[in-house]
Amino acid sequence: MNLEKVIFGFFIILACTLNFGFFIGDIERADHHHPMELFAAVVVNLIATVLKFGDRTHLGATHLATSLVASLQLLAASLVWVWQLYVVGQPMNAELTVVVVSLSGGALLANLFSVALLIGETLRQGR
Repeated sequence: MNLEKVIFGFFIILACTLNFGFFIGDIERADHHHPMELFAAVVVNLIATVLKFGDRTHLGATHLATSLVASLQLLAASLVWVWQLYVVGQPMNAELTVVVVSLSGGALLANLFSVALLIGETLRQGR
């Protein structure tokens, strides 16, 4: 068993599941989407992105691209949330909650692609 691949797979799948946990719930209700879960999804996605920098293959480049997309969208979602709470000084409203959750949905799709690539790569190496 390759420990590097285990850690890589762990962070890819954890990034996807954390993002899913934040995404699930009523899209307009901020109380269904906890900010600490979004923060955890951002941190784990950034870790997963850093882990993908070493791979110089075409598949590695695709992994990195999906991770960069997910990280960018989650960072944008976090920025919207932080802007509303700390710059504007107002609680999250339904309109901005939809924006944050939609951005995390795009990141979730990128994470799902990354997991699909990981599964495909694992199946290919098994042969």
